[in-house]
Amino acid sequence: MILISLALVATLTSCVARDPSAPSVQEPPLASAEVSESTRALWQQLWALDGDAFMFGHQDSLAYGVEWRGSDWQDSNEDRSDVKLSAGDYPALYGWDLGHLELNDDVNLDGVAFDAMRDWMRSAYERGGVVTISWHMTHPATGATSWDIDTGAAELLPGGRHHEELKQALDHFVDFALSLTVTLPNGETGPMPLIFRPWHEHNGDWFWWGKGPTSEEDYQVLWRFTFEYLTQTRGLNNLLFAFSPDRSRIDMAHFETSYLYGYPGDAYVDIMGIDNYWDLGHGNNKATRAESERQFVESLAGVARVAEQHGKLPAMTEGGQDTVFETDFYTDRLLKGWLSNEYTRQIRYIQVWRNANRADENKDHFYVPYPGHASANDFVEFYEHPVTLFERDLPDMYQREE
Repeated sequence: MILISLALVATLTSCVARDPSAPSVQEPPLASAEVSESTRALWQQLWALDGDAFMFGHQDSLAYGVEWRGSDWQDSNEDRSDVKLSAGDYPALYGWDLGHLELNDDVNLDGVAFDAMRDWMRSAYERGGVVTISWHMTHPATGATSWDIDTGAAELLPGGRHHEELKQALDHFVDFALSLTVTLPNGETGPMPLIFRPWHEHNGDWFWWGKGPTSEEDYQVLWRFTFEYLTQTRGLNNLLFAFSPDRSRIDMAHFETSYLYGYPGDAYVDIMGIDNYWDLGHGNNKATRAESERQFVESLAGVARVAEQHGKLPAMTEGGQDTVFETDFYTDRLLKGWLSNEYTRQIRYIQVWRNANRADENKDHFYVPYPGHASANDFVEFYEHPVTLFERDLPDMYQREE
């Protein structure tokens, strides 16, 4: 793709002129005042997108693909990715998950070695990409998986009998974040900026920190303690915090109230996101394609409106269509949805989930087409559209503009 400056993107698109009632572009303060200059620069650059374009992201993009493994590619001087194999460029945003870090394991819950993950994060940063982290944490007190809902968060909170176990788990995160040392724009060495998305999809009933096992009030305390412990007690200054309810549990007729279930407060959040598989062809959603497309647009616009009210960045933090079975998915679902109106175009990034290795997992489970897949040409068309930002399209995301 030809590198396109953000200033020219609006001219190149077919979008209508900006509505006077469109969202404000004023940059609000960060949740944590004590952030590094490169983290503040990332925040500023995300704000600068302002309806002109969005970053495309992919989970575990460098670790494996449908037909290859990163361990088979280590002798190469170049990172591999199904995104790059299909479109010729890397994603702008790289998602990784830290599940099992709290156990001090060598590999995460999807079999990705943490040492290799660090290297891939650094290589993405060095090329100018952005890194976001989720965490399917095992229960610090019971050792049960994220999906075991027998025990909630209550006893992990301050004053609870297992509070120290939660702190120990968070200490593993601190050590990991501090180990991600890179050369920063000022020439100094320090930890890279990260978008941290803890305790995701809490409005669903499938995680121990979610609705049911954990009350709304306890969830809010869990989030606030996590934020304060990482940034104030342990002094991390390289984090932007992303809040991400799941779309399938949001009442579209009462979007704002439903979306804000468990919201910890503006002082603890930088990015207001949504995880959306539901409107993108999920097998349990029996709505027609036309209806699900309409609700996808409404979900993006709803997040953007709520984010505007709270002075936060809106994003689609996770989602996509498993196996990309619609050959026009990327252009006629994702891209068309983002282009729909002044609010949908405020979404700063869209991240799809991972491309599982077929041989290792004995199934098809992927969200980006691989070479030869029926939707590969559509993905190239999506890539070539001037509003979709891949890695080579990014400005310097870690250098503040004067």
